[in-house]
Amino acid sequence: MRTDPGPHLAFLASIPESRLPLVCCLVAFILTFFITRTIVRYIRSHADSDAPRKWWQPRNISAGGGLHIHHVVIGVVLVMVSGITMVTIAVDGGVPEFTAASILFGIGAALVLDEFALILHLQDVYWAEDGRTSVDAVFVAVAVAGLLVLGFNPLSFFDVADWQEDPSWVTRTIVVVAAVATLALAVIVLLKGKVWTGLIGMFITPLLIIGAIRLSRPHAPWARWRYTKRPRRMHRALERERWLRRPVIQAKLWLQDAIAGMPKFPDDALVDQQLDREIHAAPAPGEPEPARQKAS
Repeated sequence: MRTDPGPHLAFLASIPESRLPLVCCLVAFILTFFITRTIVRYIRSHADSDAPRKWWQPRNISAGGGLHIHHVVIGVVLVMVSGITMVTIAVDGGVPEFTAASILFGIGAALVLDEFALILHLQDVYWAEDGRTSVDAVFVAVAVAGLLVLGFNPLSFFDVADWQEDPSWVTRTIVVVAAVATLALAVIVLLKGKVWTGLIGMFITPLLIIGAIRLSRPHAPWARWRYTKRPRRMHRALERERWLRRPVIQAKLWLQDAIAGMPKFPDDALVDQQLDREIHAAPAPGEPEPARQKAS
């Protein structure tokens, strides 16, 4: 006896395969919008409550110094990642329409990332020190796209095609465990404040292992959680940060003087002053971030 499929299954079966990604995109858009609105309303209705939050209760996402991470930041990152992914693997590069759409995506991505600091801080910090976040975001996007152009792939130490060629549970278990382990290492590296190591390490896995083992940067969340009660380790992290940042600061000051028309190697005192402004220890959990000195 043949059973009649439900109306929702019949609807899915009637969708052309070429339109399925668009349908999934639309469904994800609608569900995410309503779920986000529900969560935001819940957080707002409990904003004045002093009761301790349970682990499962929605709450605002905050970074160091009380910076509130709005969900638009997560949305921008997901759009950029998915866009680069589709440009990289979706269709044959010989399709002219897709190439034109890729150009428009690149233009739009550049315009959005140039104002990434505005999205993050929700205020015009384009020419302020916090505005450097936009430049960092652009450099990250260029680096990731460049690695993809050169043929590097995320999680490149294994080939996902093995999943299709060998459907055994052993192969699939190895692929899943390797992917989860790699992503866990990447999260640890990013929590240690090593953004470049974490991103490039997704393409060159040994960098993730090195970054996860080495000391955290002193202002990173990892140092905030693990080093604030271990002063010797925090001191080592601060000394290492100054040693690594010194040539970068020297190059930056030299470039600034060169642009001004008077290239000269910067004085050590000026370099130390800049290092003092940029490098600081993370406060203990629950304590506010120390006020930074403004650049002269």
